[in-house]
Amino acid sequence: MPYVEVKMPVKGSKAEIYPILKQMEKFPEYMQDLVSVEVVERKDNTTITKWVSNVDGKTIKWTEFDTFDDHEMHISYKQIEGDLKKMEGEWLLTETPEGTEITLTVDFEFGVPMIAPLLNPILKRKVKDNSINMLTAIKEKIENK
Repeated sequence: MPYVEVKMPVKGSKAEIYPILKQMEKFPEYMQDLVSVEVVERKDNTTITKWVSNVDGKTIKWTEFDTFDDHEMHISYKQIEGDLKKMEGEWLLTETPEGTEITLTVDFEFGVPMIAPLLNPILKRKVKDNSINMLTAIKEKIENK
């Protein structure tokens, strides 16, 4: 199963970044690959969100369960239905002398074993590129306010 981890330093505090990460429904406003993110349900420390993404002209849809640890400023997510067989990961914030390092992990499975060896490297690159784009958008939002 492909696993992607991307990290990006941001000149901002965890306290500045974490609330932006929690407002996933606003991601499409500044992340060009996302068509929409809709909050279906919001409880104390969880949400269920529906996502629509455009990757090279292909629409990918999924619904995920998000868990927020406000004390640690950590978010984990897991697909509960969607186009991939499996997708889960987390957002980690680590303080650095220059600000904060954001880490986004994505562990996914396409779900078609016979063509997985052909598609997984391509999908892994696309997921990595998309993850970098997400982190870059957050970095620009924090640093250019």
